Amino acid sequence: MPLSRSLSMTSLSGVLPAWEEDELPVEDLLLFEVAWEVTNKVGGIYTVIQTKARITTDEWGENYYMMGPYFEHNFKTQVEGCEPPNPAIRKAMDSLIHNGCQVHFGRWLIEGSPYVILFDIGSAAWNLDRWKGDLWDTCNIGLPYHDREANDSLILGSLIAWFFKEVSCFLCTIDHLGDKPNIIGHFHEWQAGPGLILARSRKIPMATVFTTHATLLGRYLCAGNVDFYNNLDKFDIDKEAGERQIYHRYCLERAAVHCSHVFTTVSQITAVEANHMLHRKPDVVTPNGLNVKKFSAMHEFQNLHSTNKVRIQEFVRGHFYGHLDFNLDKTLFFFIAGRYEFSNKGADIFLESLSRLNYLLRVHRNDMTVVVFFIMPAKTNNFNVESLKGQAVRKQLWDTAHTVKEKFGKKLYGALLKGQIPDMNSILDRDDFTIMKRAIYATQIIFHPEFLSSTSPLLPMDYEDFVRGCNLGVFPSYYEPWGYTPGECTVMGIPSVTTNLSGFGCFMEEHISDPAAYGIYIVDRRFRAPEESCNQLTQFMFSFCQQSRRQRIIQRNRTERLSDLLDWRYLGRFYIHARHLALSRAFPDKFKMDPMAPLRTEGFRYPRPYSVPPSPSASLHSTPHHSDVEDEDDEPYDEDEEAERDRLNIKPPFVLGAVPEGKKKQPGESGN
Repeated sequence: MPLSRSLSMTSLSGVLPAWEEDELPVEDLLLFEVAWEVTNKVGGIYTVIQTKARITTDEWGENYYMMGPYFEHNFKTQVEGCEPPNPAIRKAMDSLIHNGCQVHFGRWLIEGSPYVILFDIGSAAWNLDRWKGDLWDTCNIGLPYHDREANDSLILGSLIAWFFKEVSCFLCTIDHLGDKPNIIGHFHEWQAGPGLILARSRKIPMATVFTTHATLLGRYLCAGNVDFYNNLDKFDIDKEAGERQIYHRYCLERAAVHCSHVFTTVSQITAVEANHMLHRKPDVVTPNGLNVKKFSAMHEFQNLHSTNKVRIQEFVRGHFYGHLDFNLDKTLFFFIAGRYEFSNKGADIFLESLSRLNYLLRVHRNDMTVVVFFIMPAKTNNFNVESLKGQAVRKQLWDTAHTVKEKFGKKLYGALLKGQIPDMNSILDRDDFTIMKRAIYATQIIFHPEFLSSTSPLLPMDYEDFVRGCNLGVFPSYYEPWGYTPGECTVMGIPSVTTNLSGFGCFMEEHISDPAAYGIYIVDRRFRAPEESCNQLTQFMFSFCQQSRRQRIIQRNRTERLSDLLDWRYLGRFYIHARHLALSRAFPDKFKMDPMAPLRTEGFRYPRPYSVPPSPSASLHSTPHHSDVEDEDDEPYDEDEEAERDRLNIKPPFVLGAVPEGKKKQPGESGN
């Protein structure tokens, strides 16, 4: 029976263009997706495959399998063990198990409940030396004994290639009509590369796709503070990889790229990088998406912002009381989050821009206060005692205030019943003043939080709730192949700062005529010097501080509306195109696809919101004003009307890659 098609094939709410690709006969295909992070949370790839699982399962049903390493704890907590429904899968598993290699099967307990096949690396480690010899004989790649991660990747890849061989052989034995199911293998990152390399070298009949989410050498070079993007064509790749002792990993990555039928990467900026670092231009760009849950009413996500902002304000009270000389009702919360990579994540330029922002706010006598959070987990041993004490004091102040309030209220009520206006100097006795003074004197504490968790006694909030309570996320990354953090802000309706060196920033530039009007501020770190980029970020933050409360609400509405762009129901089409292209290259007699046909995975382009004046500066006030001021001359705005006009005014996308006019580097300018 034909499987139902995924929601990714349809348009969303009449906004997104309909899918035009020919449908694949998924009932006659088996799709295997291979990644080190299947059920194993290590980094961002876990988020990619976990969130994408639902729309892929909707499309492929029981013909979709995810493959990765087996870890006992992960299996017990995330997987429901079961028997494989497909006899080819069962036969292949039995063959490996019979030869002493443990294989586990079940459903991953995430949205979509996809089947997972997990290979126990430890049970097959005794084959490592033999498999190293096979790899050397096959492609002259040698792995050093001390690189545990590379050795584990080879064991996993050898088991997966062996598994595919068994599946293929079983399908051939039941091929009575010459129409056996075809296999598609989609491999993510260099850790999954050995499986692809060995499968192709053994001529297993299957279509292969390889996706790099960030090139190995690119990440290492950028971490070393080199001028990466201005020297892409100048690096001696082999020399750089050798000096960083990752030459064998680089060889695995590059071999997988060139062995695959279709090579993809997650963004246009990473496609440029891959072309230089790996010497192959990606066939398809497959942007990362999220599972977007839309609210039935527009005001619901605004209410969540208000609720969670109050919780952050309570934390700030505990942190700064005794030193709290600013009005929390005129305070904005900015944050940065990600791995603790000071330069790659842009923490360096963010700190410098904050210093300049502070200067501008003082010069312009702006009474707005900005509190900034750095959410970058680092090694910690325990809570800071002073931090715990500070929050305990805040709680004591709250309890004291309530106690005095109740006592005050009773005395006031009694006096009013007698028809008297009470003497405010006598309504509180000496003991009440003593209690309040004692509480005030205990607040001379400043602390900083160690980490963010709903179980933390310091700031008991999950990351999602924290993001919803902030006003602006700032992610001025230098090296960011995609960038989930600004994407998460977008689907929650929180404006964010990104860069044109991040995949997310490039994607938004491609799809939105005026990103800033929708709360996506894109810092130019590609065509501007560091000093100019820093000034641009400062200006973005200063302009944000000048907005009225009403303007921020309008902008959050616009930001949240962009969530359709990041929904897997839309972005899943890029993966579908990659699979179709791989089948047409692996089995050209059975699957036809014109390689010269225009790519129908192109996006659309949001116009500038009609209520925003033609000049961006005209939508901002010439002088700063309070957050809670409601100006009569604010721009006319109706959320439903504006959203409907955007739907009817979609523009075709434009081609990225050219240097924007007026942003070309001057001779001798130091790039960033």
